Amino acid sequence: MRFPALLAALGIVERKQGEEAFDLAVPVMVTGGLRVLIRVTDFVFVGLAAGAVGIAALEFGFQYYFVAFGLSLALTSGTISVVSRFVGADDSPSANLAVDVSLWLSLAVAVPLSVVAWRYADPLVALLANDARTAALGADYLRVVMLSAAPRFWSMAAARALAGAGDTRTPMYIRLVTLPTNVVLNAVLVFGLGPFAAMGVVGAAWGTTVANSLAATVFLAVLVSGRRPVRLRVPPRFDPGIAVEVVRVGAPLAGTRLARTFGRFPFLFVLGVLGTGEVAAYAVGRRVILFAMMPAWGYATASSTLVGQAIGGGDDRSAADYGWQVARLALATQLLVAGVLALSAPLVARGFGTDNVAATARFIRVFALGVAGFALSRTMRGALRGAGDTRWPFYGTIAATYLVRLPVTVLALPVGYALTLGPVTVAPGLGWGLPAVYAAILLDLYLKAGVNTARFASGRWRAVARSSKVGTTADD
Repeated sequence: MRFPALLAALGIVERKQGEEAFDLAVPVMVTGGLRVLIRVTDFVFVGLAAGAVGIAALEFGFQYYFVAFGLSLALTSGTISVVSRFVGADDSPSANLAVDVSLWLSLAVAVPLSVVAWRYADPLVALLANDARTAALGADYLRVVMLSAAPRFWSMAAARALAGAGDTRTPMYIRLVTLPTNVVLNAVLVFGLGPFAAMGVVGAAWGTTVANSLAATVFLAVLVSGRRPVRLRVPPRFDPGIAVEVVRVGAPLAGTRLARTFGRFPFLFVLGVLGTGEVAAYAVGRRVILFAMMPAWGYATASSTLVGQAIGGGDDRSAADYGWQVARLALATQLLVAGVLALSAPLVARGFGTDNVAATARFIRVFALGVAGFALSRTMRGALRGAGDTRWPFYGTIAATYLVRLPVTVLALPVGYALTLGPVTVAPGLGWGLPAVYAAILLDLYLKAGVNTARFASGRWRAVARSSKVGTTADD
């Protein structure tokens, strides 16, 4: 019996809607899981080659790469929203035009980011790292890995366009080839296998850059071929109206990503004050839980596609039903995963060669406690994204990050530890240490879940979708 059928027998989901969502979500889970697994292998390889300093350097450098990655996810959220609504309205020419527009927007954002990272990597990473060796390694990683920003943006746009048209398998097949290539390259370049010199942290960056470029080339060939539900024209066209809608949907999610990413910098600073070992433990724990949370990513994509297509076809009631059914499916899946992960945390931590197994296992278990919040936040955001209503997830992230997560985190600082912000010097620490950090992580996750769920429950996303005039039919 398939998983959705089992849940339907238990009265948790409706079978038909559950199976539709599951079929769309599984390929996204597989590709997302592979992507996170690669990041995990980065940390394993670098940890074995350079220890805690290498892991911390990778984490600091990756934060800025994550800015670009987050922007690509945000921008392409506009792509999946627009394409799914056009597909639901049976408007294939406009769906194809949205693919062309997404390519131009990807290049316009990614290229300047690569230039800035190449020029300012050293001072950027030095803002986070207290140790000079860690900062230097992190900067070297950042310069190289950001060369892959444009290929990464385009790959995400292509995958999201295909997902919006209901095809999540093609991106999976492409990444089943290109992502393992990343692992092989990382091993070869980090450890210096065969004729290659050992490059350590920088080797992981070059492996990622080459693999991302390969994936972008394959996506380009697939979409130009015209054999998929959507296609890319050569030369790509540009439509200002579609570009405005892609940006309208994506901009709040870009703000969401940036707010969360920039909020992570002071969070990491506090961890750095507590010790490099704590940064490494957090970094490993976060990578593990990101892998475990892949079902929620898959279900969020499924929710965007199903909600968007239902709205495009003028069926708001089905759109609402899909949103709630996918959320139930995600919660059932993620709670099972969280239980397994919490029980196996020490074993998982040992696999990373970390210097502090106990601290890493505690971070893994804290993240496991937050899995339900993450699942609900992510899938509800996916449903809202399908409707083109992305402002409230942004508001929730601002509140969770800057009104809850960071104020609670600074309580971990030692008593009397001074922070200077311009002309003002404060000492907000209460010496609570890691328990304050754990509390900050959990409060952040569940506040965002509450905001996104409340917004979807309000039903106001329907008016947002209709006001866009993109892909709407029956209810116009």
